[in-house]
Amino acid sequence: MPDPTNPTACLLIIGNEVLSGRTQDANIKFLATRLGEIGIPLREVRVIPDVAETIIATVNEVRARFDHVFTTGGIGPTHDDITSECVAAAFGVPWERHPEAWERMARYYAETRGGIAEFNPARQRMATMPRGAALIDNEISIAPGFTLGNVHVMAGVPRIMRSMFDSLAPRLAGGPPIVSVAVHAPGLPEGRIAEGLAAIQARYAALDLGSYPYYRSNGNGVAIVAKGSDPAAATAAIAEVTALMTRLGGTPIQGEPPT
Repeated sequence: MPDPTNPTACLLIIGNEVLSGRTQDANIKFLATRLGEIGIPLREVRVIPDVAETIIATVNEVRARFDHVFTTGGIGPTHDDITSECVAAAFGVPWERHPEAWERMARYYAETRGGIAEFNPARQRMATMPRGAALIDNEISIAPGFTLGNVHVMAGVPRIMRSMFDSLAPRLAGGPPIVSVAVHAPGLPEGRIAEGLAAIQARYAALDLGSYPYYRSNGNGVAIVAKGSDPAAATAAIAEVTALMTRLGGTPIQGEPPT
């Protein structure tokens, strides 16, 4: 069950176009970074198709396990944009005209897009939401996302999703921010530090110590990144990693390796 004192998040990427390889997701890094900054670490990401049964079952599974569930994709005007109605089904509430979203979008199309006729049935789908949904504003293309319970439904287009998240973020209850401290050692193979790194990780069980080998035209090496909610512990762990690298003949450099 979710623990509000240590909130966690799951991201559902919804869309056949991602699973087919036609579209490459560009939202994971942004959401993981921004959520970490407000103390809601992203613990799981799933990519699922535009299949109603799959969306409904997955939403119900993950909303029971995580404090926050974020979805991207499937809230546009076309026939395969079914995320909104599936979230309604998952919560067991009607999928109906949202008064505020409907009025906002009707006014927008009447004033800026050549008349109310432009607010056609396809676009009206974007103002149809689960009963009880709270809107997530969208400053890019007017059609809003929404929150229902602990599920936050946003667009898949990165620029629009980021606008929605900026609107949503102040409403999210987070914990301590997640900090990241790194060190890297050019020329030091990952395999040489594995045993010592495992011992350090055991001493800092509350941190995630990640090992990331890198390969560059001017030489290879390994980077170690400590992540967690305790800045002092992350700094101390990286100090021990730095000492380990030095003992093994490396020349550690604080921070991530240059790209």
